[in-house]
Parts: sequence; C-alpha cells; structure tokens
Amino acid sequence: MKFLADECIDRQIVDRLRHDGHTVLCVAEMEPGISDQDVLNLVNQEDAILLTADKDFGELVFRQDRAAPGIVLVRLAGLSATTKAEIIIAAIEDHLAEILWSFTVIMPDRVRIRRKFFND
Repeated sequence: MKFLADECIDRQIVDRLRHDGHTVLCVAEMEPGISDQDVLNLVNQEDAILLTADKDFGELVFRQDRAAPGIVLVRLAGLSATTKAEIIIAAIEDHLAEILWSFTVIMPDRVRIRRKFFND
C-alpha cells in the first residue's frame, strides 16, 4: 500500500512501514512546511493514504468535503515511537481493505473507521 506521512509522523513509523514493504512518501522529505490543503492535494496526486496526527484533516474532509484515497489519524500521544509503530502496523494489517477510501482513527485500545470517501 502507498502512504504519505505528514510531518507530525515519527520517523520510526515511516521506517517500519517501509521495512514491512509499504511505499511511504514523507512530507518532511519532499516539501516540509506545506499547508494542510497542499498535503491533501499531494495525497490525491500520489493516490496515497495520508498518515497524520493532525486533527485538522477531520475538519477538511468532513466540514469542507475534501476527498482523499484515505486518511489515518494517529491518536497515540504519550507512547514511544516504537510502540506507536507497532500499533499502527497491527492496525494496518488488520484493517488494510477497510482503510482505503475511509477516515480511520488509530487509538491505543481501538481502531475507528468511518467510510467517508468513494472511489468514483
């Protein structure tokens, strides 16, 4: 699967996803400092699923009706980067088919998936 990691995603998470065979583009490596609007444009251009810890993307997709191939909101504050990576990898493996075209929230004790986007 192809992901775009927002700047707020720990490097260890990016490295672990790459190690597990996923293609991971990284905003910090490509265009650091770009706006959330530009991040969404890049996600759509690259046909990638966005990994972010920025809750503002919920505003963009639910209130402003922006589309994306999928958004994964990481809500794992206070955990080590290694623990975050393990939780994210497990959630992606368990819900791979469901996260495409959805808004997914990964929390320490659960994964919430809301079907939001439709591949026209």
